[in-house]
Amino acid sequence: MNRIAILCAAGILAWANAAYAQAGASKTFRGEISDSQCALNVHSLTRSHEEMLKSKSMGGTSRSCSQYCIEHLGGELVLSSGATVFRLDNQSAAREYAGQKAKVVGTLDPKTKTVHIVSIVPDTQPPHR
Repeated sequence: MNRIAILCAAGILAWANAAYAQAGASKTFRGEISDSQCALNVHSLTRSHEEMLKSKSMGGTSRSCSQYCIEHLGGELVLSSGATVFRLDNQSAAREYAGQKAKVVGTLDPKTKTVHIVSIVPDTQPPHR
């Protein structure tokens, strides 16, 4: 009976270590540092700043739109890549890149879709065609 318990415990431990290692691996994420209001369609049907910029009610650039939505509408900075939106755990690190394309290296918490930022830099890579 003790052998079975030891084997079960070892199997569970190996599975947990593998899951932790996979979840803890840093990955590179690319997209626009946007505000949650625009990226999650709170007030934008296109998941972008386009509509707000046309109305000129929230600034004239993606950066000023993001800043307005964060300061006045309770938004937070997110990484938006098409229809995929990731929350960012370090808002102060992302703030400098609001409205810009960025490359974020970090670990993803899949349950909350939050990227725990290790590093963030402007993304100078041209889009894939």
